[in-house]
Amino acid sequence: PDPKTGQAYLLPWDGDPQFLEDTAYPVKRLYDKLGALKAKRVIVALDSCFSGAGGRSVLAKGTRPLVSRLDVGVTGEKIVAITASASDQISGTLEDQGHGLFTYYLLSGLNGAAADAHGRVTLDGLYGYLQPKVSDSARRQNRDQTPQLLPRREDTKTILLR
Repeated sequence: PDPKTGQAYLLPWDGDPQFLEDTAYPVKRLYDKLGALKAKRVIVALDSCFSGAGGRSVLAKGTRPLVSRLDVGVTGEKIVAITASASDQISGTLEDQGHGLFTYYLLSGLNGAAADAHGRVTLDGLYGYLQPKVSDSARRQNRDQTPQLLPRREDTKTILLR
């Protein structure tokens, strides 16, 4: 996060958290670009952390972790985002699996663990599977991590992923 503006950024491995505007990509711009696509629906999955508190997050030296106001930029009717954690939480990993907690359970859910009785995976069903799995796994690592579905809408029950 940018501590001054509260804007969320995606920071690549070679980015510098002290120069976010020059070396990182604003999440709001990502959502604006995706919203401009001629697609009927855009689903974004982000295994990232916006707290700035450590773990898989990166914070510029000399700045305080956690931003009281964070703009993740999810706007428009066609975009739905499912994220690894709340804005004030750290996203963790499953070292033995080679993935973040979120990615590991996202892939498991998409591969059938989140399927309903008819073998279908809906966005709402996937989130219903992910949220307790990721949260329980994070608690075993002595921390909180709660995936988010943004925005929460009634139509997520009908968005078919598989």
